[in-house]
Amino acid sequence: MFLFVPLGDIRERRGLIVTMLTAVTVSLMCVAAAQTLSWMYFASLVLGFTTVIPQLIVPLAAQMAPPADRGKIIGTVMSGLLTGVLLARTVAGAVGELWGWRAMYWIAASMMLALAAVLLRVLPKSYPQSNLTYGQLFKSMAELVRTQPTVREASLIGFMMFGSFSVFWTSLSFFIEGSPYYYGSGIAGLFGLVGVFGAAAAPLAGRMADRFGATGIVGFFIACTLVSYLLFGFAGYYLWGLILGVILVDLGVQGSQVSNQTRIYALIPDARGRLNTIFMVSTFFGGAVGSALGSYAWSTGQWYGVCVVGGGMVLAAALVWVCHRMNTQAG
Repeated sequence: MFLFVPLGDIRERRGLIVTMLTAVTVSLMCVAAAQTLSWMYFASLVLGFTTVIPQLIVPLAAQMAPPADRGKIIGTVMSGLLTGVLLARTVAGAVGELWGWRAMYWIAASMMLALAAVLLRVLPKSYPQSNLTYGQLFKSMAELVRTQPTVREASLIGFMMFGSFSVFWTSLSFFIEGSPYYYGSGIAGLFGLVGVFGAAAAPLAGRMADRFGATGIVGFFIACTLVSYLLFGFAGYYLWGLILGVILVDLGVQGSQVSNQTRIYALIPDARGRLNTIFMVSTFFGGAVGSALGSYAWSTGQWYGVCVVGGGMVLAAALVWVCHRMNTQAG
């Protein structure tokens, strides 16, 4: 993300997206055809570097959307992104069981190639409004962080919220394999289907941001996520509590992300790629930290340790949100 997403501010976006999709296709084919572990490592590394297309598409969608509908459009795109994340394990697991792991990579490569052809046909050309060089992009991102308090706030909230999301999903399979559920890994994957209900509400989150203002809506979705962790802690040993918590944690994290993106895209239109880079790098870094914390919390405190750590990250996000509002009102 850090290396490629800012290019959306200085390159024609449709061509950049299609080029990246072509690179993803080649990378997937290399993984599928790998005969040695070292070659698979290399191909997987290239695949990881190139699968940033959604974060190129979201700023483009924000640019094309009318200002009054920007939140709704961003929510629709992000709903597709999170739904894909949640369903990927379920689909990949089923394909792997039927035809083996290589088949999933060949199927994915075919899908990416088809997507590149479709986007080349349907997306309009989108030329940059900035004449910065590649090196100047990174200097300008540092300046954006320094001068834009909303970007700093949104990035910190994104870090904490996606971290709490990762804490839960990293630990869920450990939890349901033991008492009182004793479910296998296949059932754990099916919980991703439950989370789709929360992810599908992202367009609603965007509409709420458009209508009521994104800042207040961010707080509402932080509260939803906090309620989900209260459910996990007090009712997680009951299936209804776990399912309702899964819906709320996905709704809260996705809703806060869409609302925050709506806010930052409204700041500087010709810097949307860089603004998105700052926000999403912070968000996914939080996810990586959350995964590590989730494993540690499970090893030391089991399920209640997970609830404390995940809920603590949500509380930290709430504190950032409250402090920013107080500073804004004081100013």
